[in-house]
Amino acid sequence: MAVGAERRRRQVLLRLSLAAVAIAVALAGSTVLVLDQAGGSCSARDPVLVGVAAAVDIAPTVMEAAGRFNQSRVGVDGRCVLVQVTEQPPATVLRTLLGGTAGVLSERPDGWISDSSAWIRLARKQGAANLAGTETVMATSPLVFATRKSLARRFAVGKTDMNWRMVFPATTRGRIRPTENEPDVVRVPDPSLAGAGIATVAAARDVVGSGAEADRALTAFVRWAQAGAAPDYRTMLAAVDDRSFWQRPVVIVPEQSVWEHNRRPSDDPVTALHPREGTINLDYPYVVTSSDEAKASGSRAFAAWLRSPETREAARRAGFRSPDGSLGPYSPGPDIPTEAPRTRPTILPGMIDEALAAWSRLAPPTNILVLADSGKHMAGPINGQRGKTRLTVALDAARLGLQLFPDSTHMGMWEFSSAKGEDQRERVRLGPITEPDGGQVIRRSRLEELTRTLRADPKEPSALYDSVIAGFRALTESYDETMNNTLLVITAGKDDGKGISGTKLVERLRGDWNPERPVQIVVLAFGTDLDRAALTQITSVTNGSLHVAQRPEEIIDVFLSALARRLCHPTCAKAP
Repeated sequence: MAVGAERRRRQVLLRLSLAAVAIAVALAGSTVLVLDQAGGSCSARDPVLVGVAAAVDIAPTVMEAAGRFNQSRVGVDGRCVLVQVTEQPPATVLRTLLGGTAGVLSERPDGWISDSSAWIRLARKQGAANLAGTETVMATSPLVFATRKSLARRFAVGKTDMNWRMVFPATTRGRIRPTENEPDVVRVPDPSLAGAGIATVAAARDVVGSGAEADRALTAFVRWAQAGAAPDYRTMLAAVDDRSFWQRPVVIVPEQSVWEHNRRPSDDPVTALHPREGTINLDYPYVVTSSDEAKASGSRAFAAWLRSPETREAARRAGFRSPDGSLGPYSPGPDIPTEAPRTRPTILPGMIDEALAAWSRLAPPTNILVLADSGKHMAGPINGQRGKTRLTVALDAARLGLQLFPDSTHMGMWEFSSAKGEDQRERVRLGPITEPDGGQVIRRSRLEELTRTLRADPKEPSALYDSVIAGFRALTESYDETMNNTLLVITAGKDDGKGISGTKLVERLRGDWNPERPVQIVVLAFGTDLDRAALTQITSVTNGSLHVAQRPEEIIDVFLSALARRLCHPTCAKAP
């Protein structure tokens, strides 16, 4: 039986058991009396119904515990307590507890067990009401790097240890793609949905440290992770078995999900590998969330039940470790290390919370219009590149940068010079990057094609200032409040004076800039003869930034620096 079907069967059985209890109560009337927790008696005629939301991986174990709890007839204030458990993603529960209106549960739960304490800290920080001040950790599971057993052997032969730097794209390690002895992809759970994703962001931040270079690396990680993030652990592990796309896939998941996945026979099972720098333990905390006094009391009684040795033994039988991590899962099989993994001591709760905040700043999708300067200044050479113009080198880097934009991106592209009396020519209309701009070719493919074919004209002047104000106004009209709205200008940084002046442009930007619809101008300039003072003024008006590249190898760093501004926007210091 498939795992999903088995879990649904358990949920149905639980609901049927609760229904059976309710029918029995109705038939027996007020004569049903059973012992309560304090040694008195409880009535099943008017039970306290407690709804519990549990993260998907721990939910079956919590359901099993609830079944035993209900049979034990635990009472609160003379009334028997009945617990019903449903699988719910932590993000959905969080939105519900915060009083959201979109993507929330129909009823607020009375108890919540998430896959990480980070969710509970976030709920408290954002002002969730009626959240208990303490929680009960039910079990733990360390994060592991999971891959097929055959690939694990290949990595071992190549002396490739799993390590947290593998979550970064190869560009941060100075190459375009991984070597044959490295994973070609390390997929990360979506941090907006799964605790393992939050912990991975914290590990990434911990590995790179702080400072401008670290911010660039973290930005590259977030962009790369978004492109391959999966909503749940089952989907990620299914991708490991799928050999149609990635050749050497690795996923970061809780150890328990590997245990669960390997319950199905396979000629090439999934193997759990520990990162050499140490890992992070996911805890599974239960917290009382009810505003109703009776339900809160019942929820606390269930929390006490989850601390029982019997429940903790059940969790270990389901592939989890003990709450303190000292005792491993029962029957782990040959593909899960029996020794307890070394944890990374520097990753404290505060760092996990900070990492989640960084993700929330970097992760929102981008609505970006690219202005590519194809005038005569971009036709000039750039240091160290024979036979290549500034524009072709810039577009080579842009092609790499394009990989860092997830499918949720909206993007468009204009070319500008003064060719044939036209200052700007729309090459790709602004819109979803995964959809066509007319015809059959999607925007991402069309944009990649342009990075290979667009050329600068050595005879044409550059209408830089006129193009900036036109692009700024077009993007303001297409503003999307759910996205980061950016005008990205790729230019040599010189205007040929055929249109408005730099001073006039700054005045118009000041007049047009709307703090309710903030469009940020980011300029990537190439070469040494740019008008730095004018460009600094232009970007400053919109809390944007100017980045200058003198050598080709700097361009991808410049690109990441521009994106990393989200970590401090709108209080960033001026870019050097």
